[in-house]
Amino acid sequence: MQTDAQQAEPKLERELSLLQATAINMIDMVGIGPFVTIPLIVGMMQGPICLLAWILGAVLSYMDGMVWAEMGAKWPAAGGSYVFLQKLFGSKWGKMMAFLFVWQTTIQAPLVVASGAIGFADYFTFLVPLPAESEVLLKKAISGGLVILITILLYRGIKGIGKISVFLWVITGGTMLWLIISGLGHFNAAQAFDWKMPNMTMVAFFAAFGQASQKAVYSYLGYYNVCHLGGEIKNPSKNIPRAIFISITGIAILYLCMQTVVLGVLPWQELAASKYMVSIYFEHIYNHQVAQIATVLILCIALASLFSVILGYSRVPYSAALNGDFFPVFGKLHPKHHFPHISLLALCGMAFIFSLLFKLADVITAIITMRILIQFVSQAVGLLLWHYKKKGGDMPYRMPLFPIPAIISILIWLFIFLMGENKYKLFAFIIIITGIALFYLKEKYTRKQGALQD
Repeated sequence: MQTDAQQAEPKLERELSLLQATAINMIDMVGIGPFVTIPLIVGMMQGPICLLAWILGAVLSYMDGMVWAEMGAKWPAAGGSYVFLQKLFGSKWGKMMAFLFVWQTTIQAPLVVASGAIGFADYFTFLVPLPAESEVLLKKAISGGLVILITILLYRGIKGIGKISVFLWVITGGTMLWLIISGLGHFNAAQAFDWKMPNMTMVAFFAAFGQASQKAVYSYLGYYNVCHLGGEIKNPSKNIPRAIFISITGIAILYLCMQTVVLGVLPWQELAASKYMVSIYFEHIYNHQVAQIATVLILCIALASLFSVILGYSRVPYSAALNGDFFPVFGKLHPKHHFPHISLLALCGMAFIFSLLFKLADVITAIITMRILIQFVSQAVGLLLWHYKKKGGDMPYRMPLFPIPAIISILIWLFIFLMGENKYKLFAFIIIITGIALFYLKEKYTRKQGALQD
């Protein structure tokens, strides 16, 4: 029987419907990502063959999405990977893997937000050209100010957030459809489907393909965000897998159509050199005034994505703190609105700092590379081992053709990791090594404190 104190203690509430959960996923996936990565991907692949990178990103999202769907339906709780890694690897290794993920999240989640804020500031300069002598400083002020605005918008209960998410998704989906439809009357099929191999060796081609795929995958990330909010989803065993696959399908169609249409309107050389891809595209089709309207909508999409990203990731340190695996202060909920306000403020604070320090291309690559081994590959491997150990277990959702999707996911993730630049791979290993060291220091301190209390 619960005491009055236990009954009065605030808890996360299951208030997010399938529509709201899907909207949160999709606005997380889009954001500023495709609008800043398309020029990078086209330039790396030297033309329309860049569509291969987007196709690989879609395949990886489906394969890895099946892994997330199994785990999210089985263990629907706040924290996502933090919970999954403990369940998959057991008491011996699970605790360390979960700690490494939380440690990584405190770095990469703010980096994700910083990347969106930096891209926002770049597109903002199309609307308001900045003086050259102070452009860098003013861009940093814009990106930092956006992080503060997102913090204010998220400082509320989950019911209000669900409604805001649907509204933001309407803007996101509507803008992408407008972009695609606008280009149909100006579409040059011969230009869009001129799939020539770039003038480079096969080794260089696969290196470029791997790095271009890395950028494309960055634009797909977020299909799993609903798992981080597992403790707030209605009927999670059904709605989490549904939200994941609806999100991936919708976004993959939009991305492939968008990339194809843009290539059919603008020469790839111009596209690769463009700083404001969407703005230039609409200016080419209509005029400067319409391009400005489109740019405002892109800025709204960027804001929507950052809104969703921080919403999901703020639940990770919260969940870890509740179990004694992170600083206790992160386990506190807002006394009135019941959301993890300390975790939210901490991640937004770091995102604000990162948005002032780093460049966009470096942030995007670092985000993908540092997450591959600890989060994506480890989860897929762990799920395979768990299946064979538990002989499948009682799974509310089970991937079709098991274990093929999980194996394909692992292979694609490793390909993207190995084809990345060495400095980013080194960065990923440094994060892992420092995380392991911190974990054992924490465990040593915990044992020492326990011994003193005894």
